[in-house]
Amino acid sequence: MLSPNPIQVEKYLRGIDYPASKEDLIQYAENNKAPIIVLSMLNRLHDHLFNSLATVTKEVGRWH
Repeated sequence: MLSPNPIQVEKYLRGIDYPASKEDLIQYAENNKAPIIVLSMLNRLHDHLFNSLATVTKEVGRWH
């Protein structure tokens, strides 16, 4: 399965309030109708608080 790039993930997280947990990110993306590929990527993130979109995309970039 292909992985989404950080820009694709950003699209579904725009507007979320930080800090945000992994669960917060997944729920927000689900509410924004993110495709399963994006949700799957978010599920692979470490389980901790993210302070900004930059910290999320940095971690997503490691998996891409």
